[in-house]
Amino acid sequence: MNILLTGGTGFIGTALVKHLISSGHQIIILSRQTLSDQSSCRYVSDLDKIDADEAIDAIINLAGASMAGKRWSSQYKQDLLTSRVETTRALVQLCSRLNKAPSVLLSASAIGFYGPHTDQVLDENGSSTKCFSSDLCQQWEVEAEAARKHGTRVCLMRLGVVLDRDGGAMIDMAQPFKMGVANWMGDGEQWLSWVHRADVIAAIVFLLERQNLSGAFNITAPEAVTSRGFCAAMKQHHRTFVTLPVPAFVMRLMLGEVADELLLSGQRVFPAALDAAGFEFSYPKLDDALENIVSPM
Repeated sequence: MNILLTGGTGFIGTALVKHLISSGHQIIILSRQTLSDQSSCRYVSDLDKIDADEAIDAIINLAGASMAGKRWSSQYKQDLLTSRVETTRALVQLCSRLNKAPSVLLSASAIGFYGPHTDQVLDENGSSTKCFSSDLCQQWEVEAEAARKHGTRVCLMRLGVVLDRDGGAMIDMAQPFKMGVANWMGDGEQWLSWVHRADVIAAIVFLLERQNLSGAFNITAPEAVTSRGFCAAMKQHHRTFVTLPVPAFVMRLMLGEVADELLLSGQRVFPAALDAAGFEFSYPKLDDALENIVSPM
């Protein structure tokens, strides 16, 4: 397949590109960086540089500034919206001007779609709580859904917290444990819906190849854990000397709204649509994922 990919130089994208190329696909990556083309991969800096007669079989949209990259000032909130909503809108516009629209658009979203929840298990039909991250995800998904009018199959990938050894959330989450300090944030009862990066790649390929699948898909491991549960699991893989939870007020002082929406609250998400479609996770349990992530290479 000839696949157009946004976010191809990011934490998920780099692993995905490697897998897709090894599987024989041709990749076009939208990137603002100046990078050299390879035999199976070329880079474009602007979607307008893609000719209408370009044969693009699929689009995988992973673009978006980091939600946890910094405090959410008004300007950064606008950057978060622009990097997701406007990029997705531009991709749908590309679908409309290509002589043949892509057969599928796999567009990233996030479990932030549901907003903060307590213990309720959320499948793809779960309710949403009004907040910035939920509003952002809903706008993001609406833009992607517009590709349907061009005959393009659309899958909305609601990603959980993606874990792996060389990037993403795990860098910050593991740092205290590497220093011998076990911790959680706030009361530790908030749910963490996580997923190993290898399973994210497998799920993307699964959705890419199955032409009968469309709609929203939670991409999270089947068994979410609380923040305290994550701490207990990490302690099995690190030698710690003290447990020092980070008080909620400290998190709020440091990160403001980010702390309340992303760190001190959470969602207990279940990948019901993937499960019904027959997808099997390589790392369904956190202990197995951590064994792979923190063990020596």
